[in-house]
This record gives sequence, C-alpha cells and structure tokens, in this order.
Amino acid sequence: MEFDELSNRVIGCAIEVHRELGPGLLESTYEQCLAHELKLIIELKSVEQIKGIHEAQLLTYMKLAGVKTGLLMNFNITSGGVVNRTGYYTPQA
Repeated sequence: MEFDELSNRVIGCAIEVHRELGPGLLESTYEQCLAHELKLIIELKSVEQIKGIHEAQLLTYMKLAGVKTGLLMNFNITSGGVVNRTGYYTPQA
C-alpha cells in the first residue's frame, strides 16, 4: 500500500469517526474508534524489553475491540529502530 493510499484511508476513517461522534470528546475516544474503523490496534511502549504481559495486553485490546490484527511497538531501542511484534486474534466460533 503506498503512502497516499494509506493516508487517504486513514483520513477517510477519521472523517467517518468524526461524523458519528461529533466534536468535543476525549482524544482517547477518537483514537479507539479510529482503530476500530481501521481494523487495527496499535499498542505503543517505551520499555527496556517487551514482556508477555505487554503481548497479553495487546491481545486483550484486540479481543475486546473485535479486531484481528494488532501491532506492539517498542520505541525504547538504542539502535536498529523500533521493535515491532504483530499479534493475530482469531475469534472462537
């Protein structure tokens, strides 16, 4: 997916969230609704190392939101950029 395509998708979802919710709510509300519209949860950390509890937190958010894909990103890395782990949640039938 190219940047322009991605940008257009994110902006389109943001407009839809704003239409549904209107102005004046907490940022976290818009953030959660936008994540739901994008079908993606992004959990950001700045920790020494990613632990199992962080992965469990991501999977919990994904399960509660009914989202199948999530990213766990750690910004506390001195070299080599951001550590990223992708989680997948498959709802049980």
